[in-house]
Amino acid sequence: MKQYKLQDIRNIGLVGHGGSGKTSLAESVLYLTGVSDRLGKVGDASSVMDYDPEEIKRGHSINSSVAFCEFNSTKINLIDTPGSNNFIADTPAALRVVDGLVFVISAAQGVQFYTEKIWKWADELELPRIVFLNKMDHERANTAPILEAIKTKFKKTPIFIHLPQGTGEKFSGIVDLIENKFFSYQKAGDGKGKPGDVPADISDEMEISHAELMEAVAEVDDELIEKYLESGELTEEEFSLGLKEGIQAGQLIPVVCGSALQNIGTDLLLQAVVKYLPSPESRAPVKAMSNDTEVTRSANDPASALVFKTIADPYAGKLTLFRTFSGSIKADSSIYNTSQEISERVGQLYMLQGKKQVPVSEIPAGEIGTVAKLKQTITGDSFSDPDETVIFPPIFFPLPVFSRALVPKTRADEEKISHALQRLTEEDRTLKVERSSQTGELLISGLGQVHFDVALEKLKARFGVEVNVKEPQIPYRETIKGTTKVQGKYKKQTGGKGQYGDTWIEISPLKRDEGFVFENKIVGGAIPKTYIPAVEKGIEEAMANGIIAHYPMVDVKVKLYDGSYHNVDSSEMAFKIAGSLGFKKGIPDCKPILIEPVMNMEIVVPNDQVGDVMGDLNAKRGKIQGIDPGEDSQTIRAHVPMAEVLNYAADLTSMTGGRGMFIMEFDHYADVPDHLMKKIVDAANQDLEKKH
Repeated sequence: MKQYKLQDIRNIGLVGHGGSGKTSLAESVLYLTGVSDRLGKVGDASSVMDYDPEEIKRGHSINSSVAFCEFNSTKINLIDTPGSNNFIADTPAALRVVDGLVFVISAAQGVQFYTEKIWKWADELELPRIVFLNKMDHERANTAPILEAIKTKFKKTPIFIHLPQGTGEKFSGIVDLIENKFFSYQKAGDGKGKPGDVPADISDEMEISHAELMEAVAEVDDELIEKYLESGELTEEEFSLGLKEGIQAGQLIPVVCGSALQNIGTDLLLQAVVKYLPSPESRAPVKAMSNDTEVTRSANDPASALVFKTIADPYAGKLTLFRTFSGSIKADSSIYNTSQEISERVGQLYMLQGKKQVPVSEIPAGEIGTVAKLKQTITGDSFSDPDETVIFPPIFFPLPVFSRALVPKTRADEEKISHALQRLTEEDRTLKVERSSQTGELLISGLGQVHFDVALEKLKARFGVEVNVKEPQIPYRETIKGTTKVQGKYKKQTGGKGQYGDTWIEISPLKRDEGFVFENKIVGGAIPKTYIPAVEKGIEEAMANGIIAHYPMVDVKVKLYDGSYHNVDSSEMAFKIAGSLGFKKGIPDCKPILIEPVMNMEIVVPNDQVGDVMGDLNAKRGKIQGIDPGEDSQTIRAHVPMAEVLNYAADLTSMTGGRGMFIMEFDHYADVPDHLMKKIVDAANQDLEKKH
């Protein structure tokens, strides 16, 4: 395969809100550059990028996908990213391995929630970007409010470098404002604009826009502004250098336009990508750590790479996708995984063209490649030369917010499920699998109902595992508020040796999270020392199964202060039973209560929906901890019982039209209100009766 110089490579991420047309744009690029022989459509088998059966079925991206093409002697590596809240996890990983971004914004829908979210991530990584206004042929296409939204939301000045002639049905061509040339297109044609005279109806707007563009570029640099003020114009070279400098410094946000579905404007976008977005060579060296010291990695340094995605392919095995930042990763060699501190054997290397694997002998600095069947490497791991190890900063993924319990349908499913779930969590780092220590349930957590449904489809399609699904049990616990003293006595006489154990205990509450404390206050040998541990064990076993609703009992202190024994009939078993009996007998007099897990939540919502969300949280027994204002949104911090937010992902989507997002994690246990406690206790006892 052809080798490219660093300056002739562009690693570009296509990003934006779901439905803006990122994948359609990628398909247009691949068709225009001859990679595919027809214009692929999202939702059918012709798509190069959305090849997963679930993507074809659902008609939108659920994974990031990689492809490459050549345009004007430059290799462009494309990463098409998802923009849905259920599948956004691949996007922060992709941002770590690209050098520039194309923000795809629907000219009909404008700047949407995940456009804003990804823009902030891009700012943190200082990634240069171009905005592609897609769907210019849509009947509701309107550019002015989009440019204003970019200006107000992102505090950046967007500038058209391509001017559309009309919108909706009247959209027929594009003016290149840099060269003042007009290009007309055939709808769903070959994608190559036909140069011609600028139409009279747009010539005045073109002159004004060209002057605005020239002025914006001149303001990038003091020398340029002087030349512009003197002559009123910049040379083509001065303009090109100024525009490139402004884009790469984040001062200028160039805006281009087109229709990906109609294959219009893609050629002009690619020209802008090649001319104005940086090559790996012109980007700043990448930061890493080496033995607790910050270092940088440039192309000529020893080998280093970052794994940004894993694909669990049931036929090819695990595919590991990585970007090489320095040196070269070679086929049929070994590479050191700094994150895991192991060496991995590298077999054949590939570059991906959607799902197609193109074999290569090496993945040099600046390139994106793939290797199959690495044993222990996972997403986020760093590769490096074993003699000069470096580790790149971790990739931060969104936290899962939606959980369900899985029950394998058959014994065969039970045997296969652990391996299958391990493979899925290697591929998707936002899927979390755990076995609840209290309920024993196998829990899987993700970013929402749709994310969860897709994971189950993959379990079935790829690994042949079928499961039943239910809401997870709430891990309630029991505790007490009062104190009592009680006798626990076990006496059993049979024909031979009997059983005798006699204990007096004091039961009292502890502070929250102090667990269980057993205190031995026996004096004078009322109970021999050898039987004391048995008393403690009997009480612990009684606590494990609870007294009022069979939930584990916590935060209890038991003091053993008296008792008696029999020289012949006493035994460890007798004292274990005596301790358990005394505990069960005494608890009803200690004001037993249920306590429930409470989640710490941070919910980001648009300003105009804060009231609705806060009202809903109050109805869910939530306690607002504070509100952090932003420009267009506010972050509500609240403590809410877990029982109330098992389906919060769907609730928030419904309230905010998909514009809200949240994270939550366990915070503490709190008392269950009296009016709810009886319902929970009755339900738990009914479940126990059914089991028996």
